[in-house]
Amino acid sequence: MVQAETGQAETAAVKSGLRARMRAERLAYAAVAPPIIPPREFLDKVQPTSVVASYVAMADEADPGLLTLAAHQAGCQIALPHITTRAAPMRFLAWLPGAPLVDGPFGLRQPPADAPALSPDIILTPLIAFDRQLNRLGQGAGYYDRAFAALAAVLRIGVAWSIQRAEAVPVDPWDVPLHGVIDEYGWNGPEPR
Repeated sequence: MVQAETGQAETAAVKSGLRARMRAERLAYAAVAPPIIPPREFLDKVQPTSVVASYVAMADEADPGLLTLAAHQAGCQIALPHITTRAAPMRFLAWLPGAPLVDGPFGLRQPPADAPALSPDIILTPLIAFDRQLNRLGQGAGYYDRAFAALAAVLRIGVAWSIQRAEAVPVDPWDVPLHGVIDEYGWNGPEPR
């Protein structure tokens, strides 16, 4: 038990250092970063019956706006995360591009609480860092990992800039890897292990 706790503490420390370094790199790159264009691999995955959960980029996060618009134009329903408290699970609520949003915790822009809840087929997720094995380092609150665990069949796609790729992202037992990452150069799929 002590050994497991020591391992988790070491992983937490490595994650913290990687978050700090990648946030600084992302902030520097955000001002000059090109837009993220929907790659063919993403467009092939969106169907008119799909529910695509996206997000509204905050500060220096990679903006999924063009991906969201492409999914909407393909006939998909769009959902955005809705958060109330740190302990409550994240919900995905219906949203039409351009519709008003409300302020949420942590500086989030989200649909109003009375918007219909949707169960996504595809989740576009922000991240701090990712690696070639498609491990994802998020903000650290665990909202997306808990959503991924509850929605095991969902297609998990990170949205990032290429500078956010790390040599290796440390993982804990509860971390859920992605199926792909879209950056300014296109689709990043899994690499052989």
